[in-house]
Amino acid sequence: MSCCGNKRAQFLAQSAWVRQTGPPTRPRPQSVMPPNVVFQYTGKTAMVVIGAISGKRYRFVREGARVEVDPKDRRSLSAVPKLRQV
Repeated sequence: MSCCGNKRAQFLAQSAWVRQTGPPTRPRPQSVMPPNVVFQYTGKTAMVVIGAISGKRYRFVREGARVEVDPKDRRSLSAVPKLRQV
């Protein structure tokens, strides 16, 4: 009988290495976030509003102040008197 010259052992070692590493990973696509929205304050004094979804605090320091708002909070801030989306 002839010997395979350890080719079987080499093959098994290579196939075990391939199984351990698995398929190549692909980079994750970056999620596209909607742009921030801007609200303008029409009241006379300063006001702080907390976004219902994000919990972020938005401070409007005077009449006409414009603040960028997380898109997730747009709906809740739209319901606040003296604020309007621009």
